[in-house]
Amino acid sequence: MTTGASVTGLGATTPLGGDVASTWAAMLEGRSGISLIEDDWAHDLPVRIAGRMRVDPAEVLGRVKARRLDRCQQAALVAAQQAWADAGAPEVEPERLAVVIGTGVGGMLTTLAQDDLMEADGPKKVSPYTVPMLMPNGPAATVSIEFGAKGGAHTPVSACASGAEAIAMGLDLIRLGRADVVIAGGAEACVHPLTLAGFAQARALSRRNDAPQEASRPFDAGRDGFVLGEGAAVVVLEREGFAAARVGQGGARVHATLAGAGTTSDAHHITAADSAGQVRAMRLALASAELSPLEVGHVNAHATSTPSGDLTETLSITKALGTHPAVTATKSMTGHMCGAAGAMGAIATILALRDGVVPATVNVDDLDPEVKLDVVIGGPRQGGWTAAMTNSFGFGGHNASLAFIR
Repeated sequence: MTTGASVTGLGATTPLGGDVASTWAAMLEGRSGISLIEDDWAHDLPVRIAGRMRVDPAEVLGRVKARRLDRCQQAALVAAQQAWADAGAPEVEPERLAVVIGTGVGGMLTTLAQDDLMEADGPKKVSPYTVPMLMPNGPAATVSIEFGAKGGAHTPVSACASGAEAIAMGLDLIRLGRADVVIAGGAEACVHPLTLAGFAQARALSRRNDAPQEASRPFDAGRDGFVLGEGAAVVVLEREGFAAARVGQGGARVHATLAGAGTTSDAHHITAADSAGQVRAMRLALASAELSPLEVGHVNAHATSTPSGDLTETLSITKALGTHPAVTATKSMTGHMCGAAGAMGAIATILALRDGVVPATVNVDDLDPEVKLDVVIGGPRQGGWTAAMTNSFGFGGHNASLAFIR
């Protein structure tokens, strides 16, 4: 029998809340974290809406610590601290503790801000912390230093699949015997005029500037693109025997088990998704978890609210699992958190299994007739699912599916 990994800790900072509890409560209430960008720099942009973190991570960490970290790193550290505390701060040998934090672009805000500073005031004004703040492995390095993790600090950079790939890698590290505990997840903070303009030019973003909270509408017939979000989500994974011993001693609880994962690459197109790769990722996750399609009762879909992407995933889910799972798209509330999206989807899936309730997909006023799935709309749905899956797909043809059991 294939072994899984016990999920003992959850942490997040999102457009819906500064922690897991507030984010989950907002999801169940169907609230949106999307708002109009009031900054002066956004006035001339075609898209002026985004999902910014509800709680500024710098306020949590303190000014002295935060000033040496990019906003992406700040978010990762806040989420990791929460997850570690939720796991009961496991006592583990440093060499048996690993970190895997994925990101799509890393310290982009630092890169652009320091470049502006150099052009305006010269090279002597550039911060000596620039390189540590901009490097994509910065979030993983920051978290590994915080917790003294010497079992490896890894950084999957696979666009919007980064957070899910990080969790999949965490499972691999445990299965390979390289770690007893892994802090895994994703972080992103790139709400900036350059990213908004770039995505807008690619016609990937919703332009509902007059109705921010209604802009992200996965599976709705009137969807017109995704909404850029930011934040971080982190889980603590433990070898099952290691977690069981701590549970027996009253030092931990298991939220769910990460039973399997599947990652694939399309080798198809830099931005257009390929259903075959998505299907294969889901089937690999099923095989890794030793689950049949009929056992999967719930899917947290990647579903970003793009016209073509949602339909491609609809086809993929139907082929890999069928039409019976209860499907939701929590990006309708958080927006697309890019490198953190897969990890946030994983946490929402874990909580749906643990609590027996799936949040509704909001803003579905007119379900696309081509979406032949059981999309949860109108309010949360109660259920006793024993297995669930979450999907993450990224530019470049990166696909990652995670399978959890209760």
